[in-house]
Amino acid sequence: MPVAGQIMHRGAECINKTENLTHAAELMKRLEVGALPVCEDDGRMCGIITDRDIVVKCVAEGRDPGETECSELCQGTPQWIDVNADVSEVLATMERHQIKRLPVIENKTLVGMISERDIARHLSEHQIAEFAERVYATA
Repeated sequence: MPVAGQIMHRGAECINKTENLTHAAELMKRLEVGALPVCEDDGRMCGIITDRDIVVKCVAEGRDPGETECSELCQGTPQWIDVNADVSEVLATMERHQIKRLPVIENKTLVGMISERDIARHLSEHQIAEFAERVYATA
């Protein structure tokens, strides 16, 4: 069975928690991604921001994305997986936390992200169906 490093999208970038949401959106556009890990000044991850977060939690509430810092939308403890973790552990983590994107860490450094797209490209139809059922299940 493959490991996280074999199915992840390489080249993930963090955005500093003090950067504004306009900068985050521009970075997402340039990288062609829908989510960015948010990091402290020392590079430690403190959350994830998504394009949906920017729209729903900022723009739709009448806030100015140019004046809103990424840290204002980060909530909870960020989840991540080691680059050498088995895909079953990747799926279990995403299912347990009902998340659709998972940062991949190697030697305490962000090296990639695993998204639904990565899962769809690397797993069997049966594994994909089980994953979708668990991640999208309503509590």
